[in-house]
Amino acid sequence: MSKMEQLELDAYRNEIISDMEGLVEKYRAIFDWDIPEVDEAAADKLILAAMHAALDGIAQKRVA
Repeated sequence: MSKMEQLELDAYRNEIISDMEGLVEKYRAIFDWDIPEVDEAAADKLILAAMHAALDGIAQKRVA
């Protein structure tokens, strides 16, 4: 990655993190609606694993 791309990424890093945290909260809320007694730690692990898998798939399509 060149310096310009790195600078651009750095400018948006906090926004990217905020967006990702928002996605975790979105799906945690869905788990809470569907399973009133949800184990939040377990739900978070499942959500994060699904997000990692999705990002890996996107990376394979776009970077490969």
